[in-house]
Amino acid sequence: MKKIRFTKMHGCGNDYIYVNTMEQPVSDPAALAREWSDRHKGIGSDGLVLIGASPIPEADFSMRIFNADGSEAMMCGNASRCIGKYLYDRKLTAKTQIRLLTLSGIKTLLLHVSGGTVESVTVDMLEPTFEDSRLFLPYQDPGKGIFVSMGNPHYVIFTDDADQVGETGPLLETHPAFPQRCNIEFATIQPDGSLRTRVWERGSGITQACGTGACATAVAAALTGRTGRRVRIVMDGGTLDIEWRESDNHVFMTGPATIVFDGEKETTT
Repeated sequence: MKKIRFTKMHGCGNDYIYVNTMEQPVSDPAALAREWSDRHKGIGSDGLVLIGASPIPEADFSMRIFNADGSEAMMCGNASRCIGKYLYDRKLTAKTQIRLLTLSGIKTLLLHVSGGTVESVTVDMLEPTFEDSRLFLPYQDPGKGIFVSMGNPHYVIFTDDADQVGETGPLLETHPAFPQRCNIEFATIQPDGSLRTRVWERGSGITQACGTGACATAVAAALTGRTGRRVRIVMDGGTLDIEWRESDNHVFMTGPATIVFDGEKETTT
């Protein structure tokens, strides 16, 4: 048995367990994610996030994400904001602009600091892409579903019934059109112009929020003329502000990051 120190954090309710691998290595993160994410027998989370040193000079730190089922994710917007807060608040960096290496590229984090702590973070999520071989669904059309990649795959459905997420989400995640599975968003336009969005995350199921999903939803809404390029995405766990900037086609996501508690847990992994 060995003990591993961890920090539980969430971004708009999207909760992960964070381990600083610069201080302590994790030999089997997939198994640890499954063990610790269990909300009855473990710590409880949407997955495990490893914070590390960057192996390349172009980035300051690195991030790896493992979903609750042990599968490795390419990117998580909420987790990237939490990492920014962790690094600054724990005095691992004095920078308020951090270059974070992920499996979907280097993301730039702009930290909004007040009273010596990070209150919110803006992440440059880079450019969305739309072309993919996994588009051939029977309902793939602008009225039903839009495929958007934010470094990971999303299928956005505009509907008056976002609560179908629990029924329809798992069916679409594992649809044959998505051999690597897909994140699914159900979005409803609100009277104030915001988008009420519910998320089925591949590998984790229903989550309180999804940063890349919020970005994909905003892009799909602007692309189809439902909203402008700036929109608020209201998810189960909170609200994210998204801007799809016209000057360079980059998507910027702004939202909070919260430390829940620190702990130490024994594991055989």
